[in-house]
Amino acid sequence: MNELLRCTDCPRLAGFLAEVRSRQPGYHGRPVLPFGDPRARLLIVGLAPGMHGANRTGRPFTGDFAGILLYETLHAFGFGSQPVSVAADDDLTLTDCRITNAVKCLPPENKPEPVEIRTCNHYLAAELQTAPDVRVILALGLVAHKAVLMALGLKQSALAFGHAARHVLPDGRILIDSYHCSRYNTQTRRLTSADFQNVFRKIRDELDA
Repeated sequence: MNELLRCTDCPRLAGFLAEVRSRQPGYHGRPVLPFGDPRARLLIVGLAPGMHGANRTGRPFTGDFAGILLYETLHAFGFGSQPVSVAADDDLTLTDCRITNAVKCLPPENKPEPVEIRTCNHYLAAELQTAPDVRVILALGLVAHKAVLMALGLKQSALAFGHAARHVLPDGRILIDSYHCSRYNTQTRRLTSADFQNVFRKIRDELDA
């Protein structure tokens, strides 16, 4: 993981992070490592760190709007020790769940370029290869969905993204899709709390079967 923290393979992202560190010296401002239970059966894949969330705190979905619904829901379904995540040292622990991102560095305007998604994908591939306990993968959004397929060596057309869609992967694991819990999606009601909870009911059903 130290290799990931030192990664500068994407020039645009590395340059942007250097600018952010100069403007915000108190921010983490580096690639963000996965967070959670190393023996988790559930792996959640997001898009990328947010400027004032994971990029600031150094922990996925921590301290930003997208993390509000995610951590509330994780707590409600028994994966999180508390419903709020505001800082990397707030004593939150995850049980049977681990969170990562398709792209580990903050992208300008939260929009990684295709070449950056491809360049970073080997980290996600390694996470999946070295996580034999993972039974369910939750992809938050289309980019995460496609990144999972890429990491597993599958064609992008192999499985279509759809909210609450369930896919059986060639290795027997289950991929479940959800709209991303971003501010835009929740404020426009594209994704409601009830919608997100229904996704996690599916996940619980898979894990408890």
